[in-house]
Amino acid sequence: MFNVDAGPVDRRYCDGLTRRHFVRLGVAGMATTSLAGILRAQAASEAAGTSKKDTRVILVWMDGGPGHMDMYDLKPEAPPEYRGLWQPINTNVKGMQLTELFPRQAKVADKFSIIRSLYHNNGDHFAAGHMMLTSRWGATGASTAGHHPGIGSVTSALCGSRVEGLPPYVAVPYGMSIGLRPGYFGANYVGPAHNPFETEGDANATNFNVKNLSLPGGMSVERLDDRKNLLRGFDKLRRDADTSGTMDAMDRFEQKAYEMVTSARARDAFDISKEPAELRERYGRNSWGQSMLLARRLAEAGVTFTTVHLGGWDHHWDLYKGYETILPRVDMGLSALFQDLHERSLMKNVLVVVCGEFSRTPRMNDGGNGGAPMSQGTPGRDHWGNSMFTVVSGGGLKMGQIVGSTNRLGEAPVDRPYTPSDLHATIYHVLGMDPQTHFLDHSGRPVTAVDGGKVISELE
Repeated sequence: MFNVDAGPVDRRYCDGLTRRHFVRLGVAGMATTSLAGILRAQAASEAAGTSKKDTRVILVWMDGGPGHMDMYDLKPEAPPEYRGLWQPINTNVKGMQLTELFPRQAKVADKFSIIRSLYHNNGDHFAAGHMMLTSRWGATGASTAGHHPGIGSVTSALCGSRVEGLPPYVAVPYGMSIGLRPGYFGANYVGPAHNPFETEGDANATNFNVKNLSLPGGMSVERLDDRKNLLRGFDKLRRDADTSGTMDAMDRFEQKAYEMVTSARARDAFDISKEPAELRERYGRNSWGQSMLLARRLAEAGVTFTTVHLGGWDHHWDLYKGYETILPRVDMGLSALFQDLHERSLMKNVLVVVCGEFSRTPRMNDGGNGGAPMSQGTPGRDHWGNSMFTVVSGGGLKMGQIVGSTNRLGEAPVDRPYTPSDLHATIYHVLGMDPQTHFLDHSGRPVTAVDGGKVISELE
């Protein structure tokens, strides 16, 4: 059993388990994937037809369920118990309004589009998370194990990295869904080599560094070279006896891992300290803002799929206090990311996707969570998968749009309904991947990368 410190002990999800409980459950029995293992899997994907399209994805994952009614799909004409606590504000796109807590995004709304009609009709954290990240059902709160590979792992398997010497799939600071690590971000039957390479740590810390890219204490590049040569000498007899070519293949993969640790390219990509102080301030000097900035660095350098974990969205009560704290951080980070990609002429090459496992109930509760009103705190919103939002930016898609709509109370799509499979198909379209590519599951049955789905036509 691994114990991973993923936050304060008293940080609880709605069923009472702490974040640390989830992490213990999520990594029990799992092995750590080495850099060499991640790189080793890239060659296999090339044989299946690696995409030549030079595009990348940043998935900003709002773990716990962000509410559409308080962010990107406000209903100012609805009754007070539905419309929520904040007023809508206009953006630089005619007819598009956002919450008043998103003033920075309002100024750059022409650089993203909002899908307001996403749905999957499930309010179970685990079932919803599995669906959003894999395009398939397969987990519940009673049985949380993942059954299919996450979208980043499929991308790793089919595309590899866009640039030699970099991992294809990186999680900042870690890949985690509903407390499970890597959870539904994991590779499952695609193979553990396609699990995300995690940066860990706080990208906002003055001493931030990526441990797996650092040489051990007292180890220089010269000493590492000597050690590598020594191990090669010890292994000569076994290599001479090998007629399958396995040892030669291992040499190639270990060499790539070695180059990744010792080359300036990889170190530079992960070195956020090289960003100008002014730009770091624009993203927000907090872990969320700096994680988004690091994701931009990685995508620009050539990492194909990067995830950013933003946790803490399970607001069954005290919604006002929670959103007044976290939405300004989201606003700074996302607006800076959209603008930064535009200024670097990366909007055609990098797709940003913002979503969580589900949304929150259109009707606010009384803050009692089954007890007396306000006994748990001020009102909040509960689980809701019947209507959700996703924000997309870049990737060569059409920006400044609202795709679909919900009814007057925000309860369900009434126009252009889309499913998680449609979102996956759109992401794969941007990456140049075939969503009908088959993998063999644990039983040997062929399973397509995406369960159905079609590209969201309004974005093409």
